[in-house]
Amino acid sequence: MKDTFSHVRHWVFDLDNTLYPPEMRLFDQIEKRMTSYVMNSLNVTADQAQDLRVSYWKKYGTTLAGLMANHDLDPVPFLKDVHDISFDVLSPDAELRAQIAALPGRKIIYTNGTRPYAERVIEARGLDGLFEAIYGVEHAGYAPKPERSAFEKVFALDGTDTTTAAMFEDDVRNLQVPHAMGMKTVLVADEPTDHDHIHHHTNDLAAFLSKLV
Repeated sequence: MKDTFSHVRHWVFDLDNTLYPPEMRLFDQIEKRMTSYVMNSLNVTADQAQDLRVSYWKKYGTTLAGLMANHDLDPVPFLKDVHDISFDVLSPDAELRAQIAALPGRKIIYTNGTRPYAERVIEARGLDGLFEAIYGVEHAGYAPKPERSAFEKVFALDGTDTTTAAMFEDDVRNLQVPHAMGMKTVLVADEPTDHDHIHHHTNDLAAFLSKLV
C-alpha cells in the first residue's frame, strides 16, 4: 500500500462524511434546512420539497445545482442558510489529525459545501491548521462535483498536479473525474464498490492513512 502511494504529493480530501464519520449525522441537519429552504423559496409542500432535494442531488450532483438550473436560485443566501447548523455532534479526532499531518506534500480540502462551513467542521474535528487550502463550491463558480469543469477550476486554482495526487471521497460519483485525470482514488464509505474508477476503499480513514506513511 505504501508503495502504491509513494508518488503522491497532492492529497485532496472531501469534507462531509469523509473527514468525519457519517454516524455523527451532521449532514442530516443540512438536509432538513435544504428541504425547508426549498419549501419557502418555491412555495411547495414538505413532501414536494423533499422530492426535489433528492432528485436534484441525484441528477445534478447537488440540490443547489438543480435549483440554480431550474429555478434561477441565488446560491449565496441558500448556502448561508443551509449551513447555519450546530457542530456539537462533532468531536476531535487526534489519530486522524496525526495521520494527515504525517502525509508528505500538499494537503487540501475540496467540498461541495462552502469554505466557511468547512473551516467550522475541521475546527470541531481538531483538524484545523493541517491543510494548505480549503476550496468550496464557490471556488468552482458554484458548479458542483462531479462536473469535470468544477474539478478543473479548483485544481487549476490550487496548482494540483493530478498525476501525483490522491483523492478521498465518500460519493462514488465524485471520484470518476479524478480517476480520469490520473489521480489515485479512495472511497471512504461503509461498503466497498466494484466501480473501475475506485482504486481503494476504507471505512476508517485514519487507519487507511496509517498504512501510507
